[in-house]
Amino acid sequence: MDWSDDGIVISARKHGESSLIVNLLTRNYGRHSGLVRGGANRRNRGLYEPGNQVRAHWRARLEDHLGTYQCELTKAVAADLLESRIKLSALSSICAVSDVALPEREPHQPLYDAFIILIDSFADDSLWPTIYVKWELGLLQELGFGLDFSSCAATGHTENLAFVSPKSGKAVSVNAAVPYKDVLLILPTFLTQSGQTGTPEDIHQALKLTGYFLNRHAFGTYPGHDPDARTRFMERLRKKVDLSSSPKPKS
Repeated sequence: MDWSDDGIVISARKHGESSLIVNLLTRNYGRHSGLVRGGANRRNRGLYEPGNQVRAHWRARLEDHLGTYQCELTKAVAADLLESRIKLSALSSICAVSDVALPEREPHQPLYDAFIILIDSFADDSLWPTIYVKWELGLLQELGFGLDFSSCAATGHTENLAFVSPKSGKAVSVNAAVPYKDVLLILPTFLTQSGQTGTPEDIHQALKLTGYFLNRHAFGTYPGHDPDARTRFMERLRKKVDLSSSPKPKS
């Protein structure tokens, strides 16, 4: 058994003295692991950093075996983000979420394509946080737990949608939310209007929203909390929100 495909490194852990077990998110074969002999050697340093794009060849005697990878670097994404802690943190987060939430060897090409779009969007500081949120929403959709922001769950109205029911994942309007406001999740406006991007506060609220449903439905091996990389990303976002909302000193 063998195949070749484009992939993104989402995790790599040492195996023995010089090998790695590498998990890739591939375009056609989903989250797929393999052994890289010599992957931990000095000459391969940096190749298997999470977020890097590779051309991978996988080979195994039988389909259900771990198999081995031979990978060629096509884009050193992680190295390009070293000067931005929050972007590097976002990259680490999306890799960790992919590694934890996606079933192994199950194709999810829309998520792969959206991941590539996010990588390309890091050049635009105003755009990439919104794309990150949309990727997590797409992940929930791909896993069969998509959220519905099209109309109010209680009234059917399409205006003034401001909350989400934690039970149904459906939007709730301002008026319908009054009796239940304390238990509902905040729905940032940019998620209901196409073409809009979110402020730092909006992005943080949106990721609290997606994080609630990811914890509920996708993080089975991490019950009750996010992967550590996502938690660190949320903490950095929170600091950015705090800085943006702090009163500026008078001149």
